[in-house]
Amino acid sequence: MEPEAPTTLGGRIRRFLIGRPRDLTDRSIFRRLSLIPLLAWIGLGADGLSSSSYGPQEAFLALGSHTYLLVALALATAGTVIVISWGYSHVIEQFPNGGGGYMVATKLLGEKAGVISGNALLVDYVLTITTSIAAAGDALFSFVPERWHGVKLLVEGLLIIGLVTINIRGVKESILTLTPIFILFLITHVWLIGYGLAAHAGQVPAVAHAVGAGLRSDLGTLGLGGMLLLATRAYSLGGGTYTGIEAVSNGMPLMREPKVHNGKRTMFYMAASLALVAGGLLVCYLLWGVTYVPGKTTNYVLAQRVAAGFPLAGPLVALTLFSEGALLVVAAQTGFQGGPAVLANLAVDSWVPHRFAGLSERLTTQNGVVLMGALSLVALLYTRGNIATLVLMYSINVFITFSLAMAGMMRLWLRRRRSGSPLWRRRFLVATLAFVLCVTILAIAIYERFTAGGWVTLVVTGTLVALCVVIRRHYRTTQAKLAQLYDELKTLPPEPAAAPRALDPRAPTAAVLVAHYGGLGIHTTLNIFRAFPGYFQNLVFVSVGVVDSGGFKGEGAIEELRKQTEANLAQYQELARRLGVPATSRYALGTDAVAVGEELCLELAGEFPRVTFFAGKVVFQREAWYQHLLHNETAAAIQKRLQWAGKPVVILPARVR
Repeated sequence: MEPEAPTTLGGRIRRFLIGRPRDLTDRSIFRRLSLIPLLAWIGLGADGLSSSSYGPQEAFLALGSHTYLLVALALATAGTVIVISWGYSHVIEQFPNGGGGYMVATKLLGEKAGVISGNALLVDYVLTITTSIAAAGDALFSFVPERWHGVKLLVEGLLIIGLVTINIRGVKESILTLTPIFILFLITHVWLIGYGLAAHAGQVPAVAHAVGAGLRSDLGTLGLGGMLLLATRAYSLGGGTYTGIEAVSNGMPLMREPKVHNGKRTMFYMAASLALVAGGLLVCYLLWGVTYVPGKTTNYVLAQRVAAGFPLAGPLVALTLFSEGALLVVAAQTGFQGGPAVLANLAVDSWVPHRFAGLSERLTTQNGVVLMGALSLVALLYTRGNIATLVLMYSINVFITFSLAMAGMMRLWLRRRRSGSPLWRRRFLVATLAFVLCVTILAIAIYERFTAGGWVTLVVTGTLVALCVVIRRHYRTTQAKLAQLYDELKTLPPEPAAAPRALDPRAPTAAVLVAHYGGLGIHTTLNIFRAFPGYFQNLVFVSVGVVDSGGFKGEGAIEELRKQTEANLAQYQELARRLGVPATSRYALGTDAVAVGEELCLELAGEFPRVTFFAGKVVFQREAWYQHLLHNETAAAIQKRLQWAGKPVVILPARVR
């Protein structure tokens, strides 16, 4: 059914920016929203590929004058990308519905490890957005006069706000919009690295001689141990290069079927492109004698040197840097896709408010998108867009998640060794190697830069973990109270002596708004007849099957939700039969329980003129401000809308002490 056009100016603007609501009756909707590997590479892999704009630079700067180590560093970087990606391809096989490091840690290491991993990943995605946008600002402002740099922070903030808007509109739409930028980046960087290597191929012997001389010199001054420490430090501080690798495993719900095949192919695309670009840039820094220039990125300096002999060198450098900056904006997409997905997984498991599992009318995790945008703006303002600080903060949390995920996979393959599968030993070795690399990078990053901003990341993550524990405890306490209420009510009335009479639409009718079959709905139904004995002659159970991120996992999700909603209503109708009251039910599916519930109730009022609507609400003995954030106000919101339409609504309390 075609949705009605908005009548207000605000509604028309919102429709223009965000688009029309999705049609949940369209059985092909998931397929049309899902991503093929090429689009997933752009939308999820852009984060990994774009990290070549700042990760290799940080490793290069950490070497100082010891640039002869760049060849070894390039090989180590490419190898690390391959090993970690290989480990995460196994994660995709075992967890095809997504969740990444959070799901791996929760299922394989326990809930405590899971909530640590989830919050580390959440902060990581906030910093994905901030770091990508700040690095984009650095790249774009590298070739403009310094007097314009004062507006860089403002431009970066506006970019974040723009990305919030297009991500509320929809994931696939945002990726299609930014695809030309991704292609432009590939073209310009294939030129930059390909020509950069080919043009200096004849100088390889001279460079090899310089590398050998530097090696001998440092062996005499630093010693072998000092050289290894220097190389390890540079390797670890370049950890920002690997920060986007998990995006594919976390974004698996977006993948088109067959998910595992398409997810692993996307991972291969991302790993191969990142290894080639990051390793190639490091070698080019050595071949072209790149040096640090204040206010300029190392890739800008490299592009200037490589393009020096080309006609229109200035525009060519500008185009290369523009594509780099623009791809970093595309990479920020990963934060807006992965962050809300992690938040939704935490919400489904009751670590954060349940509202973060909800989907908008465009089937996006709108609340999560807005929160990620707001937090990334805070991080941008706190760091003033300083890329060195951001990359450090960013990589610490990334490698907390990586380490926990690989530890979980090690444990999984050890369990599988008894199955007799010849694959377990190889996969255990891959997970172990990835774990050792991740822990090494994490430990050195924390040690080197703890006082330079690393402590902020750890404190923020620890605070979020503590907050999640408090929220989870509240939800579990409330659920226990409701379960107790259900136990008190589950002894239903005996079978009636005679079948209930037929429904009479003209008779007084009680319409009960229910969600799942449980204590709250049963309590509300029974209390109607206690509060109004002998008055209501009919019961109508009204339910909205809410499509949220916990259930929207595949092409059969909508049909499964429909069946579950019908099963719940059938149980309520059985309760009415035992009460000897004629009953029927009405339901609809949607993403907004309030809007869909209002529409359903107004239709019902036309069918049953003497209807009174009832809803149950959990009431706490001591109300606290945070309870309104943790528990939805669906009953009160629908009551307000129906009362404005002139319909009687009664909310019956379910007291929780």
